[in-house]
Amino acid sequence: MNISIRIKLSFMMFLEFFIWGAWFVTLGNFLPNNLQASDLEISNVFSTQSWGAIIAPFIIGLIADRYFNAERILGVLHLIGAFLMYQMHQAPDVGVFYPYVLAYMIVYMPTLALVNSVSFRQMPNPEKSFSGIRVFGTIGWIVAGLTISFLAWDSQEGIAQGLLSNTFLMAAGASLVLGVFSFTLPKTPPAKRTSAEKSSLSEIMGLDAIKLLNNRNFLVFFISSILICIPLAFYYQLTNRFLSEVGMENVTGKMAIGQISEAFFLLLLPVFFTRFGFKKTIMVGMLAWVVRYVLFSYGDAGELTFMLLIGIALHGICYDFFFVSGQIYTDAKAGERYKSSAQGLITLATYGVGQLIGFWVAGYVSEYYHGLRDGSINEFWQQVWLIPAGIAVAVLLIFTLLFKNEKVGKAETQAQTT
Repeated sequence: MNISIRIKLSFMMFLEFFIWGAWFVTLGNFLPNNLQASDLEISNVFSTQSWGAIIAPFIIGLIADRYFNAERILGVLHLIGAFLMYQMHQAPDVGVFYPYVLAYMIVYMPTLALVNSVSFRQMPNPEKSFSGIRVFGTIGWIVAGLTISFLAWDSQEGIAQGLLSNTFLMAAGASLVLGVFSFTLPKTPPAKRTSAEKSSLSEIMGLDAIKLLNNRNFLVFFISSILICIPLAFYYQLTNRFLSEVGMENVTGKMAIGQISEAFFLLLLPVFFTRFGFKKTIMVGMLAWVVRYVLFSYGDAGELTFMLLIGIALHGICYDFFFVSGQIYTDAKAGERYKSSAQGLITLATYGVGQLIGFWVAGYVSEYYHGLRDGSINEFWQQVWLIPAGIAVAVLLIFTLLFKNEKVGKAETQAQTT
């Protein structure tokens, strides 16, 4: 891969995740302050990410993979996304905002797979080269958060003045740039298939791999993956708003600590995975969710600010040790025949079903404790965060008791699933 292509792919990744980080992190703060959305309305808006994840395989599997170059459909989707972002910026209330954000998530979520597809097709050794390209996506997310805090859009004064709406303009501009830039990316035509190789709908949705659930360990992991996405949804939906309401400054920039941590622990993961094995790695990831939400429950923006910052920094362990380890485990259990289907099944279960349930649960919990806001905002958030902490404890116990320790190796796992 020559330097020109490497630069193009890196810039593509940077913009892809800059766009997402530019508006999604502060969405939980924007909705109640700019559009006066209720807690349940907020959860409905966040759930559009899950609907996008559920619908995305149809766009990729039924359209992009068969009829169009990946870079072209990537460009078209981001140009449409730029228009939808601008409409979200102008929306006067959540009723007008909702259809635009739903449409946006339907066109954006497929692009996450498309940028990977464009990248992989240019790499002779993706396992060696991809991380060096993908890290620019994490950098893009970090830069978006730092930019928002640098411009003070997420400050107490900025929120009061409605400046968070500017995040949609920033995302729209970046989406427009990436939409146009995508047409300069290396040609990535659909893979040629014989009639015998044509993907079925069940393969596209990952349903071909459902037979893996006959294996007890994989079934326990699968159920745990869905359940742990409930606390994950609390983090995405409520953290930015929580940190602002308890008085932390430069919230979005400080939340970028989580992405820095994610990049660090991604490099550490192979060492930990090899030394301690899959089960212990997953358990550490689940335990990190418990610790994070306990820290959020009892920390504050005064003398205990360090507790909140540690909670943010735990994102690397929370995400990498569970979800990335889970992808490795799924790949090993599936064997050659079901690799793609198995990853599709896990993605559908987590980003689709799991987080969809999680966003709704977070909305109902916030609504249930809403009356505490009239007394102490700290008491309100303490009660809210103890719920995902309790859920994470329950999932950790289920996984620890029911998942039998096993060595994750290709030869062994393939033998177990045939």
